[in-house]
Amino acid sequence: MERKTRQQEAISLVLKESDMPLTPQEVLLRAKKHVSNIGIATVYRGLKRLLELNLVALVEIPGTPPHYESTEKRHHHHFVCRSCEKIFDIDGCIDGVDNIAPKNFKVDSHEITLYGICVKCLPDS
Repeated sequence: MERKTRQQEAISLVLKESDMPLTPQEVLLRAKKHVSNIGIATVYRGLKRLLELNLVALVEIPGTPPHYESTEKRHHHHFVCRSCEKIFDIDGCIDGVDNIAPKNFKVDSHEITLYGICVKCLPDS
């Protein structure tokens, strides 16, 4: 059985506590609060290992760098801010996804991404 290092624990904790998918650089900045001497190479190795263990999911949105999130979260979708380029979690799912597939097709999974402007980037009204 492989021993979990302080760095791996910090990376895992950061992703579990986050309310949005994070880039490796964002993971690094947050993990430094737990393990001050952690480096970006360690973060990449830790993310790779957590992916292999299915404890972390890769969030791939065209036009953005890879983001990661804990697999402990229930099924959800994402919102991408076109201004700050942050990716936010959307809790839950829409009903009737099976109904929009072509006739006689069977849906076994799906991903929905909404695009727009987040509340922090909206101009004051």
